[in-house]
Amino acid sequence: MNLNSLGTREQLKDPNYTPPLGKAIPLGIQHVLAMFVSNVTPAIIVAGAAGFGFGSNSPDFPNMIYMIQMSMFLAGVATLLQTIGFGPVGARLPIVQGTSFAFIPIMIPAVAGAGVAGMAGLMTGVIIGGIFHFFLGFFIGRIRHALPPLVTGLIVLMIGLALVKVGIEYAAGGIPLKGKPEFGSLVNWSVALVVIVVTLLLKFFTRGMLSVAAVLVGLIVGYFYAMLLGKVNFAPIASASWFTAPEPFKFGWEINWAIIVGMCFMAVVSAVETVGDVSGITKGGAGRESTDKEISGATFADGLGTALAGLFGGLPNTSFSQNVGLISMTGVMSRHVVTLGALFLIICGLIPKFGAVIASMPITVLGGGVIIMFGMVTAAGVSMLADVTWNRRNMVIFAISLSIGLGLQLAPDALQHLPKMAQVLMTSGLLPAAVISIVLNLVLPQELD
Repeated sequence: MNLNSLGTREQLKDPNYTPPLGKAIPLGIQHVLAMFVSNVTPAIIVAGAAGFGFGSNSPDFPNMIYMIQMSMFLAGVATLLQTIGFGPVGARLPIVQGTSFAFIPIMIPAVAGAGVAGMAGLMTGVIIGGIFHFFLGFFIGRIRHALPPLVTGLIVLMIGLALVKVGIEYAAGGIPLKGKPEFGSLVNWSVALVVIVVTLLLKFFTRGMLSVAAVLVGLIVGYFYAMLLGKVNFAPIASASWFTAPEPFKFGWEINWAIIVGMCFMAVVSAVETVGDVSGITKGGAGRESTDKEISGATFADGLGTALAGLFGGLPNTSFSQNVGLISMTGVMSRHVVTLGALFLIICGLIPKFGAVIASMPITVLGGGVIIMFGMVTAAGVSMLADVTWNRRNMVIFAISLSIGLGLQLAPDALQHLPKMAQVLMTSGLLPAAVISIVLNLVLPQELD
């Protein structure tokens, strides 16, 4: 797209500028394509862990469709909070909000099997965590120093390491097939590999929209391949309605302190991630530093968006870093472009048939996509750690935090004598690694060499 036809260089750097509508709409949809798969994937994973089923034969399968809908609808609403805002809420910048991967290691054990919280406890935790996140906006600047790249990079790395197992299990056929001959079959792996190969070809050998939406197109190709293999059930699509409204407290209300503590802690991490995204947008799109008002407004919107998500049966929201890169790539800083993308998400989120199509995707297709996405989360953590000065102090902090966090994740039985609440918080590996790294970073003296 010719940038000269969109406006002058100064106009393109202005968040309040609106390009011609005929060009603004495709740019807005491009933002949606860049984040779409990452946005709906957490809902599919958590719904699957809760037993809502991938086979579409489960009586709870409509709940998965609903959660997918809400991931789109509430991402759109949260994005509007950022781009349009009200009062102190919102950065008034082109920030795209979406469902966060970071919370998955805490959410899965909360709802899987017997779970410690169930969906009611999880959604209550999301609401309270979102409210806590909102109040971080009043003093986010004061806690940034406690989360340098050593800590944030380790946390992101731990998130990725906690998730990569999920991608392999999905590609092999999903947890329900474990122990059966079909698990890990060549047919299952072929579907996942089609997604991976198509994604890589598009990402590195095409440009423009195809490259930006490589994972989405890879999933679509994998979906059609699975359809040829007879692995797609279209019955839920036919039975899904054309419209449904968000339902408050869809899954109920139940206080569970393990989930609440976990959500509040991860809110701090998510808030710092958003600060980084706001800074990336203003630097990449406008060539300036972000203001304190923009950072606090973005944090307010982050928290409010998450609280609203929990209220209507959605999952925690955060700013999407891939869209920050897209702004740098296109050079278009207009918040109104992102607003148009948000409206598109809201419309999709109100149409259950759209969610049913996504929910009908075989788990092996999703496996190919999440292998890439979760691997990229891990790689992002490594990239953040590249900014760390690797002296003895920082190496010790990293070594102890990673060893304990990853070790507890791999050997959860080591904490079998702890109360159930403590087990959920500790065996994710994420929280102990984060707490240890933050505390050690604050108390150990800096080295002079």
